[in-house]
Amino acid sequence: MTLPAAVPVLSRHAVARGAAIRDDPDALDAAWNSPAARVLPITQDGLVPLRFGTLATAPPDSRQRPPDAFYLGADADGEWFAQVVQTPPRGRLAGLRDVGAELDDRDAGLVVHAVALANWHASHQHCPRCGTPTEIEQAGHSRRCPADGSQHFPRTDPAVIMLITDQPGDHVLFGRQAAWPAGRWSCLAGFVEAGESAEQAVARETAEETGVTVSAVRYVASQPWPFPASLMLGYRAEADPAQPVVVDGTELEDARWFPRQHVVDVIAQGLMLPPPVSIARHLVDTWLAEH
Repeated sequence: MTLPAAVPVLSRHAVARGAAIRDDPDALDAAWNSPAARVLPITQDGLVPLRFGTLATAPPDSRQRPPDAFYLGADADGEWFAQVVQTPPRGRLAGLRDVGAELDDRDAGLVVHAVALANWHASHQHCPRCGTPTEIEQAGHSRRCPADGSQHFPRTDPAVIMLITDQPGDHVLFGRQAAWPAGRWSCLAGFVEAGESAEQAVARETAEETGVTVSAVRYVASQPWPFPASLMLGYRAEADPAQPVVVDGTELEDARWFPRQHVVDVIAQGLMLPPPVSIARHLVDTWLAEH
């Protein structure tokens, strides 16, 4: 059985984000021209280069800091930036979903940060008030409209994901989407609606997707999920397996209760669960480790 990670895989980080210097051009220029500065290239598809299992970064290629260089922060090894590139860099390219669980804490945090910023900039280049093209500010962490002066920040959409068990914790309720690989089951999930708490969203989404009423809703952990801009809020909840399970037919094609031992057995066969990069796997591994 896989032991649960201390935190969800994409919640790991080891670089101080350096928010204090984002409004200081001189400090940013000094960071860019530091002998230890490194730049992570990222493709428009969100792929990053790897070399021997670590990020393939490079020193800045000019002394002039470009406006589209995202400042990711600093650690003992130096200053970290990211740039979206038009021409894919050489070497092995990989996406966050594929290699997020393989990277160390520093690299995982850098890629999540870079991908989240890149996705936001790609889809929010015009002022939502007047339509004027906006300009990058704060080293990639905001945009400003030159026409009306309004400032805009990266959007994050909260979503809940919940592991639902019976009261003893011997059975778990999983759902399945039609588009998933054969045999794949996972935790239920859904977006938080306007004017709704996360706990309310857990109960509502579970009822809408399966007809099951939950209780004892409690927060576990969160994880950024920049595909394109979600923050997954992980919860545990309890429900009575005697309740009829009725799937909505839209979000899920099926949902059912599984005994703990069945989950353990299929994991041993390499089946059933979502990949380690997801917070769903963190919730399941934590539950399995309780007994």
